[in-house]
Amino acid sequence: VVLDINMPRMDGLEVCRRLRAGGDLPVLFLSSRDDAFDRVLGIELGADDYVTKPFSPRELRLRVKAVLRRTRPESRGDRIEMGGLTVDEAAHRVFAHGEEVPLGPMEYRMLHFFMSHAERVYTRGQLLDRIWGRAAYIEERTVDVHIRRLRKALQPFDCEGLVQTVRGTGYRFSRS
Repeated sequence: VVLDINMPRMDGLEVCRRLRAGGDLPVLFLSSRDDAFDRVLGIELGADDYVTKPFSPRELRLRVKAVLRRTRPESRGDRIEMGGLTVDEAAHRVFAHGEEVPLGPMEYRMLHFFMSHAERVYTRGQLLDRIWGRAAYIEERTVDVHIRRLRKALQPFDCEGLVQTVRGTGYRFSRS
């Protein structure tokens, strides 16, 4: 979805907030608002990228392609493979370099979510909503506990660095 912030009836920020509440549709802002506050706010609300006007159509096309590449997992049927890890969705199992990784149910869900949304940064609140669900009333620091458990499970396979802390923001899954 390509959104402008300045729209009739409902501003793009509210549209983005509602899109994020309902699913994982990629969102890119294309707006004349070019100050840092608006760009940061757009990204904090869940946009995957922010392009300011005037813009180059070629740049916009490349950014849309980059967002789609980041938001679509490299999936083969019911398998997601990245950075030496494979999530077998049908078997509900994870493998690192061919060896099975023992994970608890929440760590599995977290890893599956991260691999399905690689390179995207999520706040603790967003992870709680997406993995535990909006109806769950648990502390945001619970996410930190499960991140620690996930990294510990990945450590023997030298894959713990794939789950990265983005200081002051949250977490992401990245191959680099």
